[in-house]
Amino acid sequence: MSKMEHDHGKMSNHVDAHAGHDMNMQEMDAKAEGSSGHDMSGNHDEHKGDSAHVDHSGHEEMFRKKFWISLVLSIPVLFFSPSIQSWLGYSAPEFPGSNWITPVFSVIVFLYGGLPFLKMAVPELKNRKPGMMTLISLAISVAFVYSVAALFLPTSVSFFWELVSLIDIMLLGHWIEMRSIRQASGALNELARLMPDTAERILPDGATETVAVSQLENDDLVLIRPGTSVPADGEVQEGESDVNEAMLTGESMPVKKQVGDKVIAGTINGDGSLRVKITATGGETALAGIMRLVEQAQQSKSKTQVLADKAAGWLFMWHWV
Repeated sequence: MSKMEHDHGKMSNHVDAHAGHDMNMQEMDAKAEGSSGHDMSGNHDEHKGDSAHVDHSGHEEMFRKKFWISLVLSIPVLFFSPSIQSWLGYSAPEFPGSNWITPVFSVIVFLYGGLPFLKMAVPELKNRKPGMMTLISLAISVAFVYSVAALFLPTSVSFFWELVSLIDIMLLGHWIEMRSIRQASGALNELARLMPDTAERILPDGATETVAVSQLENDDLVLIRPGTSVPADGEVQEGESDVNEAMLTGESMPVKKQVGDKVIAGTINGDGSLRVKITATGGETALAGIMRLVEQAQQSKSKTQVLADKAAGWLFMWHWV
């Protein structure tokens, strides 16, 4: 296995470590969400589609669907809730069975919308690291059990409308989070598509041979024809051309390249031909470095997230002490 294949193979297995509890989601939907290895330099078909990185559109769609359905099911709970009626000064119509609308719909919302949080809390508890998912699961479980018990204790007060409201809010938050993760993953896929499959290596006698980009080594001389992608970082040895670096640097205008100038892997050559000496391959290229930075940003937690998880763990432990 080449250095480029090895380094980028490690970079491709990153997305499901996002935001602390994303590994929990990976376990929850392992059968539905697959991840394939990604070769930045080999078979281009492997990274042309979303298979290069874990596709979070499944999680996003799940939370979106659960949010809207739970929200609709929550409307009767709120409308028939005695507390809401008292605060807003109205009386819901009474009919046979109307007293059961709030508990029945709340149970449905709990089982349908609250189940993902209960599943995501399991790995936290197994690892003995209670976090936000554990705290959410504790909150909705306690509210659910107490409210159901209150149905048979006339002097008790239920928390059904609080239960469904919390579930709806958390579903909405996770829907938005999964959409953000998917968009960031899409950016990585776009970066991966910049790499060509092959390169034209110039032999000592001046002839060229087509080789996989993974076979390139430092100091190799390659021919970059008009309109093709630069296969690796290098230095121009011969020729002049304008190179489009917009996808990597944001520069809207093509950058003129001549002898002695540096070129970056993944950029697009213009109308001229260039002979380039390779100076960096695989994980050493600028493109690989950018992808690592995006990967690290996705994997890392903000200070607020870390503090929230710690606080959730403390609250969970305090509750049981």
